Amino acid sequence: MAQITIKDKTFKTSIPEAEILKRIQVVADRINHDMKDKNPLLLAVLNGSFIFAADLMRMLTIPCEISFVKLASYQGTTSTGTIKEVLGINEDLTNRTVIIVEDIVETGLTMKRMIETLGTRNPESIHICSLLVKPERLQVPLEIDYAVMEIPNDFILGYGLDYDHQGRNLRDIYTIVE
Repeated sequence: MAQITIKDKTFKTSIPEAEILKRIQVVADRINHDMKDKNPLLLAVLNGSFIFAADLMRMLTIPCEISFVKLASYQGTTSTGTIKEVLGINEDLTNRTVIIVEDIVETGLTMKRMIETLGTRNPESIHICSLLVKPERLQVPLEIDYAVMEIPNDFILGYGLDYDHQGRNLRDIYTIVE
């Protein structure tokens, strides 16, 4: 297992890229099956989900579209607990099937806010697709339709996730070494 240092923290490889891609393909296959007649709009949450969203989108074989929204709730290694919408949605969501594409669901507060916000725009349905889920951190009931992996409550980076704006470019997912 490789170790790297980003700023003042050390991380070790926990999920290699090949394993990530294999598991994304399983989720993509489920979406291809479930949404074959829907032309879903993938709504990727920036910045963290951009790599996951790109890989997922390339694995989808059904008609689909993608757009992006930017929300902020992190500083350093901890969530601030306050979610502010930075960049909104320009698409008409009326009668659309929307799949929120998120890098990680921890407390669920971001997803709850997203669902509430999107629900006012009359979509046909809203689904959550998350690369990573921390079930023990969830603070609100949430139906996550497509979870690529469940992980323990460790701080991680890589594959789009960052530590203080660094490490998003790493191909593997790394866990902090205490």
